[in-house]
Amino acid sequence: SNAVAGESALDRMACGLGGKLVLPMIKEHIMQMLQNPDWKYRHAGLMALSAIGEGCHQQMEGILNEIVNFVLLFLQDPHPRVRYAACNAIGQMATDFAPGFQKKFHEKASSALLQTMEDQGNQRVQAHAAAALINFTEDCPKSLLIPYLDNLVKHLHSTMVIKLQELIQKGTKLVLEQVVTSIASVADTAEEKFVPYYDLFMPSLKHIVENAVQKELRLLRGKTIECISLIGLAVGKEKFMQDASDVMQLLLKTQTDFSDLEDDDPQISYMISAWARMCKILGKEFQQYLPVVMGPLMKTASIKPEVALLDTQDMENMSDDDGWEFVNLGDQQSFGIKTAGLEEKATACQMLVCYAKELKEGFVEYTEQVVKLMVPLLKFYFHDDILLMNSTSMPLLLECARVRGPEYLTQMWHFMCDALIKAIGTEPDSDVLSEIMHSFAKCIEVMGDGCLNNEHFEELGGILKGKLEEHFKNQELRQVKRQDEDYDEQVEESLQDEDDSDVYILTKVSDILHSIFSSYKEKVLPWFERLLPLIVNLICPHRPWPDRQWGLCIFDDIVEHCSPSSFKYAEYFLRPMLQSICDNSPEVRQAAAYGVGVMAQFGGDSYRPFCTEALPLLVRVIQSPDAKTKENVNATENCISAVGKIMKFKPDCVNVEEVLPHWLSWLPLHEDKEEAVHTFNYLCDLIESNNPVVLGPNNSNLPRIFSIIADGEIHEAIKHEDPCTKRLANVVRQVQTSGGLWTECISQLNADQQAAIQELLNSA
Repeated sequence: SNAVAGESALDRMACGLGGKLVLPMIKEHIMQMLQNPDWKYRHAGLMALSAIGEGCHQQMEGILNEIVNFVLLFLQDPHPRVRYAACNAIGQMATDFAPGFQKKFHEKASSALLQTMEDQGNQRVQAHAAAALINFTEDCPKSLLIPYLDNLVKHLHSTMVIKLQELIQKGTKLVLEQVVTSIASVADTAEEKFVPYYDLFMPSLKHIVENAVQKELRLLRGKTIECISLIGLAVGKEKFMQDASDVMQLLLKTQTDFSDLEDDDPQISYMISAWARMCKILGKEFQQYLPVVMGPLMKTASIKPEVALLDTQDMENMSDDDGWEFVNLGDQQSFGIKTAGLEEKATACQMLVCYAKELKEGFVEYTEQVVKLMVPLLKFYFHDDILLMNSTSMPLLLECARVRGPEYLTQMWHFMCDALIKAIGTEPDSDVLSEIMHSFAKCIEVMGDGCLNNEHFEELGGILKGKLEEHFKNQELRQVKRQDEDYDEQVEESLQDEDDSDVYILTKVSDILHSIFSSYKEKVLPWFERLLPLIVNLICPHRPWPDRQWGLCIFDDIVEHCSPSSFKYAEYFLRPMLQSICDNSPEVRQAAAYGVGVMAQFGGDSYRPFCTEALPLLVRVIQSPDAKTKENVNATENCISAVGKIMKFKPDCVNVEEVLPHWLSWLPLHEDKEEAVHTFNYLCDLIESNNPVVLGPNNSNLPRIFSIIADGEIHEAIKHEDPCTKRLANVVRQVQTSGGLWTECISQLNADQQAAIQELLNSA
């Protein structure tokens, strides 16, 4: 229709030209339309407002309060089509401006939408209010939703009961479909807080799945299946188990009737997703259902899209045929693809990833057929989500196959490896490329030393060299564009997006090099030397901070995994690394401090003088007034950890007795969990060896040590399964046996700290 074409054109204009240009032109017209007595103008004004939100995001954000307050008034408009359009605008803004919209307008928006859902005379308005509520709750922070949960649930339940009666009496289902999805969305956000309401909804939802078997109720049944599985995931296994058996039987019955379902049956995609959620809920117990589930899932994942190469005349003849999309190839030719089934295919691939991730070795029977399906799809350029899921699946499938032994695992890896390397070299989309690179790095970590042959290394080296050269070239081009006469804020925003995308690819280059260094150690260094000049270029002082951060991270890996041979590159990175300890960028400081820590731990004797030189620089960062602010804390904690590593692994480089009291005063670490484990392990070493500086005269430092341990537990600095937890608990237990000292230590802790000490003792 003209209206839809107009909305679509407005959306494209706003995104293409930007809000700076578009909003002032459109705003005046919209305001006039909203005040017009003719409902058609008010309706059109609200739909236009919905359409421009994405493109005018930045400009509308400043006046969002005024816009939202005005739009909410139209939920009371006398004409139902205007009320519908107001619901549409609220729902769209809840998505476009999330989560800021929810934080600012949670009270007004949720109560107004719930009130509109009571509009019994207009089913379309009711349904659209429920749809807007879905948009609102999907992106609503849990903490904001909880205060309204009672009221939300009450309204949703009463509406569901009424609409269920209407379905039975009149066969109307539009509102019920949306309400069921609203319930699912609320449960998904509320998580365990939904437990008290579980019994209110589950019997009715099961009743719908059991009885809504007519063809016209397929969508309702599918959405209800989705709702049940999302509620199950939200409330957890313990609560859901009372109904799990019934739900599984209902799903199994539908699944066994699967061959009777038409290809476009909406239940199929809902079923596929529901099975995956049931897998997450039931864990290993789900394995028994795989024989029933996998057939239809593989069938859907194997859908081949219809494609065609057409001239312009043929394309015009086909344009009315719904579901075709075209790309103009020039010379009056277009490439067409029928998109029907692609979303279902993407969902099915996502579910296969879920099963591999959740069931691990329990999925081993299916790894071979899934790998044979997935690897060729690394060249499936028609749908980004399918490409993303395929690359994500590779390391997970290797983990599943590990149980079959090294020979089976190696065969599977050989089937994947060439395709992954080629995809890294050819994939044009940066989001997909970064995921493929990340998965390739994970695969190397799973397979370890020997997984790449000389040809692989040769090809990979060329590709990574190309990516780094492209990174520098793109930066130069952006600098040229900044000198252009058309350069403005909007151009800068676009250039910044490009830069972010480039840096993300750089992080994945670092991931791949990390996995190779950690697997192959120093024997891979001759191969690395073709990349060395480019990595050295990254850490030059004039480079942007992300370049320096990731360049240092790569040299950190070389020191950590390839020492003592790493020292032959010292002339390239040592001076920049020491200078970067006090860099203005916290990310660069963190990378440099981590580097000093691994120098001390793994670097060997050649690095001794540099550890001594680094110490005062690390202390300067730790003692700066803003060291513990949110943006600085990770860098500071890496500095504290590095000081600990120097004392532990290179004690002759530092006056340990002088530094230890300061180091103790900086503990505990709680943001960087990895470094927290290192510091707590060193603290345990010192206590277990009865270090007099740490324990103090007559054990006078023990209350302070208890406080450090308690705060670490409160901030979950160490996982309970980590061996360090046991060591800390043993320290506490030793003190527990000496009555007076125990009382003294515990009495100086606050209630939270005392509870944390008890939790530590219970867990270890």
